[in-house]
Amino acid sequence: MVVGPVVWGDRTLRGADLLSDDYKYISVRRLTNYIEDSLMRGTQWAVFEDNDESLWSQLRLSIGAFMKGLAVQGAFYNYAVKCDADTTTPDDIDQGIVNVEVMFAPVKPAEFVVLKFQQTAASAA
Repeated sequence: MVVGPVVWGDRTLRGADLLSDDYKYISVRRLTNYIEDSLMRGTQWAVFEDNDESLWSQLRLSIGAFMKGLAVQGAFYNYAVKCDADTTTPDDIDQGIVNVEVMFAPVKPAEFVVLKFQQTAASAA
């Protein structure tokens, strides 16, 4: 059933049950925005590093520490960070792009949300 805007509800306008959207709940959208913004700013250093396994390992460690801190505070139940040869192809490396996938399961509604972002080297064409 599609329902119009609810003034005191916890759902976004994308929250109709028929639409089945990851950002149905305001709290999930806010948490996702916070994580995305924090990770984009917190990983800017990566654009100056060689795009190889060493960088990917550093990114996994750095992002994992940030996510663990949020998990300890009760922001979500579980999380995973993926940054390796599966997420960053040789073509991406040639273009100066490193791809990172961060997945987390918010406390409510307890469904996994996947956040994908990339950092691009300033010298990439």
